[in-house]
Amino acid sequence: MHSTPKDVVLDYMKTLATGDMDRLRAFFDADVTWTLAGDLPVSGTWTGPDQIFDEFVATMTARLVPETVEMEFLGVIAEGERVLAEWRTRALTRKGARYDQHCLAVFTVRDGRIAAVREHFDTLHAHDVVFA
Repeated sequence: MHSTPKDVVLDYMKTLATGDMDRLRAFFDADVTWTLAGDLPVSGTWTGPDQIFDEFVATMTARLVPETVEMEFLGVIAEGERVLAEWRTRALTRKGARYDQHCLAVFTVRDGRIAAVREHFDTLHAHDVVFA
């Protein structure tokens, strides 16, 4: 069965809400890149599922209280292999601050796998609340 790029991203977002990291890794191509704009400690380009989850995601989530993380999926717009996903992430940081982030990411999906992601969010808010 071949899923459309939109279906792949929708399924990824549903899985993201469950926190099943093994299942999440399976969505990505071995050479996937995830690029976060800005100048945060987690900004830059991460290559491969291991770097994305073990370094990028781990660095970000280590600063949040896991049981307070809430994701509100707002929708997707798809054209060809590109899918724009929009969501909000809310959580308490380990220092007790409230993180409330509006995220946009452009996913490129090829052959049923995520091949690239370019994520954009308010890096000043993330800096001040999560990394300060």
